[in-house]
Amino acid sequence: MTQARSRVRPLVRGTWLLAGLLAGLLAVGACGSSGPAGPTYSLSSAKPPTAAPAAVGGTRADLVRVLGDQNLVLQDAPVDFRPAEGPALASAPRSVYQVILPDDPTHGYVVVYALRDVPTAAAAGADQAAYLATGPGRVQMPIGTQHVIRQVGASVVLYSWIPSSSPDERTPLIADALASLGIGIDVPG
Repeated sequence: MTQARSRVRPLVRGTWLLAGLLAGLLAVGACGSSGPAGPTYSLSSAKPPTAAPAAVGGTRADLVRVLGDQNLVLQDAPVDFRPAEGPALASAPRSVYQVILPDDPTHGYVVVYALRDVPTAAAAGADQAAYLATGPGRVQMPIGTQHVIRQVGASVVLYSWIPSSSPDERTPLIADALASLGIGIDVPG
């Protein structure tokens, strides 16, 4: 009888081990098959489009002009950049630019979104302002972040910066220059 028990114990242990492993695999599989928890974006959506729509091209010319008045230079962004975006702007075509800040080369991003028409751009700008004032919008930005949202025809311009931690003294000039562009949209505070 003792010999039979000693043969059964490893078999019982192995069965329990196999059952536990199978239960773990089923739990992991169930978690992964439920679908995404929130909005998802393809990898290509994180990159700026290669060809800017006509509305963005005109807005870019306006940006070059108003930034030039402050002796600032605008360039195409050298890296991928995606700011916190509300639902209306998250799927809109956009072009990403960067104002050259020698003392702060990782900031100065200005994003221009191309919308269908002027009323759609106005609604998208208002949606973005409301989004940035909500909890989900606020947690994506450091405390003290200032936002500049401007509607220029059928496009929306977005620039965010942190006055208290900007190492380049020219950073506030970007916000000043953008203030003269199009129609301002305030973020509720």
